[in-house]
Amino acid sequence: MTQKILYVRLPCNPIFPIGVVYLADFVHKLFPDLEQKIFDLGTVPPLDFVPALEQCIDQFQPTLLVFSWRDIQIYAPVGGRGGNPLQNAFEFYYAKNPLTRLKGALGGLKVTTAYYGELWRNLGLINRGLKRARKYHPEARSIVGGGAVSVFYEQLKQKLPQGTIVSVGEGEQLLAKLLRGEDFSDERCYVVGETEPRKRLIHEQPEAIEKTACNYDYIAKIWSEFDYYLQENDFYLGVQTKRGCPHNCCYCVYTVVEGKQVRINPADEVVKEMRQLYERGIRNFWFTDAQFIPARRFIPDAIELLQKILDSGMKDIHWAAYIRADNLSPELCDLMVQTGMNYFEIGITSGSQELVRKMRMGYNLRTVLQNCRDLKAAGFNDLVSVNYSFNVIDETYDTIRQTVAYHRELERIFGADKVEPAIFFIGLQPHTHLEEYAFKNEILKPGYDPMSLMPWTAKKLLWNPEPLGSFFGEVCLQAWQQNPNDFGREVMEILEQKLGIASLEEALSAPIESAQPELATISLNK
Repeated sequence: MTQKILYVRLPCNPIFPIGVVYLADFVHKLFPDLEQKIFDLGTVPPLDFVPALEQCIDQFQPTLLVFSWRDIQIYAPVGGRGGNPLQNAFEFYYAKNPLTRLKGALGGLKVTTAYYGELWRNLGLINRGLKRARKYHPEARSIVGGGAVSVFYEQLKQKLPQGTIVSVGEGEQLLAKLLRGEDFSDERCYVVGETEPRKRLIHEQPEAIEKTACNYDYIAKIWSEFDYYLQENDFYLGVQTKRGCPHNCCYCVYTVVEGKQVRINPADEVVKEMRQLYERGIRNFWFTDAQFIPARRFIPDAIELLQKILDSGMKDIHWAAYIRADNLSPELCDLMVQTGMNYFEIGITSGSQELVRKMRMGYNLRTVLQNCRDLKAAGFNDLVSVNYSFNVIDETYDTIRQTVAYHRELERIFGADKVEPAIFFIGLQPHTHLEEYAFKNEILKPGYDPMSLMPWTAKKLLWNPEPLGSFFGEVCLQAWQQNPNDFGREVMEILEQKLGIASLEEALSAPIESAQPELATISLNK
């Protein structure tokens, strides 16, 4: 049977669907005569989801549907799903005013309803899409993958149609074996109703593949909505320069989804890919790696890439990335500025070196500051977003004061208007060290549903434990009331007003411990 593949990106924010694009490109290079089509529901109005999908299937009549599901968990300090989930939760759990608590409860109900509505809608789209395809080809199959599926693959086996192939992490080799008619049971996947996911499936290392530049001439032919992402001049298009993250941060699932082995894409191929987008008018690029420079040993690779971008003649571009700022050098800083980096995010989580160690972050805050000074000296004058996740492990008033001191130093380096603190509270995710810690300390019980948004589960998954949980709740509520449009900076102001500020040296110092703790010990209310 001749296969026809329809890639369906399930509805989400209009973020460039690089996973689907790369997958279709990979398959085309292996099977150049195979028919493929990309259908992006992120560009379709919600009322048209079902008719648009069915019309696409009627026209293309695929034999294989590949669904990409990006988002499930919603804990974030930003708006979405009809409201701000973090603000609703904090109003409900921590507000003293009954009217504010009621407002939080109603807002939370709205968010919860939207969340479950999206969950059922996406499952419905998968079911309807497969049923529609089987009108034309009774043997049609479906694969479901993407970021959300990779994290919640164990829970989804009860919800997806029988025979669905559930793909965890990267899907290239799985799809290649399926198309060749080969056994794919050794890939990171399982078949709903036929096989069970292996224990610790997500922790298995993905197989390295040689990544070449995406052929955007081909992608434009099979994806009619491609131009949607080329219309806005300020839109950042994704380009991947590597896969994998070698770190062991206690709350992060990237390192298991992508694997610890960092696999570098050849610099010439990355530049060739950027050039194709550049010639289509794109000037803003987002390097979609888990970390643009994951460790110091990869600095030469980053230098090679940026030098080749500089030599390519693409002088008027800008780019942004998520960067571990402990992995910079003066030469790299110069190249970052010369090649047009105009925004970057650093997730230091805490400005206390003591807590950074306890969270297994694996970096030195003193080095981060020095590298930021080098970046400023190289001429960087744009925005820095600094992610802080308060109250993760062993937070105290002293470590809060240290974080404030550290943030003020970053402001002194870049300018207060250029440093944007993004205040997060960790959404506990499966397959992380933090989940293991929650089991060990009986905060959660094995078999809990990480996809549940019920209040008794959500309060544990939105990680803000006592004894400081209520304190942070009150601080955040005050910040939303006083300055909702600049929430992060307002939180820092309130923390400094309430607690004062430590010396910078105190923040940068951490006691040497004789043994690495398993994670940490904190007193938690269950």
